[in-house]
Amino acid sequence: MNSRLKADGRFWLTLDGKNFLGRGRVELLQRIRETGSISKAAKAMKMSYKAAWDAVDAINRAWQTPLVESGPAGSRLTDDAERLITAFQQAEAQHAAFMLTLADGLLSNPPRHPARRV
Repeated sequence: MNSRLKADGRFWLTLDGKNFLGRGRVELLQRIRETGSISKAAKAMKMSYKAAWDAVDAINRAWQTPLVESGPAGSRLTDDAERLITAFQQAEAQHAAFMLTLADGLLSNPPRHPARRV
């Protein structure tokens, strides 16, 4: 068998016990930063405007102060959003490194299975 044992898990920041910021939401925020528009960010991610707007609304309500500000000229990220993106990326990198270390530990110390009786 040529399989590789791997530890897997997604990283989320939670707020009051609810998923708050994950890879998809961070990507949405970054696309809003790049395009200046929730609509353009949604198109770039191949998601509906409503799904993008709902995600932004959920993020803004959960944080209690806007992370995305929108007006007639478009949308922009607040300083809090920029800090959260950086914090998320740093924590996600640490999570990925931990998962690799965990997998390596599993491979170097595989569990021993008792012999099966027939």
